Amino acid sequence: MTTTAERVQRPDYAVTVPRWAFWVAHAVPLCVLPSGLWRLAMSVGIPVGFSDAVLRADYDLPGWGALYTIGLAVILEGLALLTLGLVYPWGEVVPRWMPLIGGRPVHRMAAVIPASIGAALITWISFSQLFLWGTVDATDLPLMGLTYAPVLAWGPLLAVATAAYFIRRGRGSPPLAEPMERP
Repeated sequence: MTTTAERVQRPDYAVTVPRWAFWVAHAVPLCVLPSGLWRLAMSVGIPVGFSDAVLRADYDLPGWGALYTIGLAVILEGLALLTLGLVYPWGEVVPRWMPLIGGRPVHRMAAVIPASIGAALITWISFSQLFLWGTVDATDLPLMGLTYAPVLAWGPLLAVATAAYFIRRGRGSPPLAEPMERP
């Protein structure tokens, strides 16, 4: 059991989040960041292990292919940042500025089901790609391997953060922020 001293203390929270869950949720975006930076570097033509000929012929980089790689980097980092909702009030009470639903509590399963499916899919995709690397000569891409290695932790960390959210919200405790009254 976590003691009060081990919990993250925030004056604006009605309930505290265990310190370990807080750090697990913050680790997720950091796990995705290196691969996103690698994609951004590749998109603007910085050598990241591929030859110029391969970048131009196979990926149209730099060029229109950059839209895909930059978009992918931004979307994946955005998805990883959603993990923070499992430890911050906006994951338990919809922010007031949101039209129609602002100020209403988030149903526990509305966060847990998508996060659980996401954790399973991310784990399956990242580990299946790891096994594909055994069939590719990746000796020319050590930087790619280093930047993608942290992604392997994304799914399991998301699963742990989701379980912590589920357990905390299932105890009948109030949300981290009280629901706001609608005008």
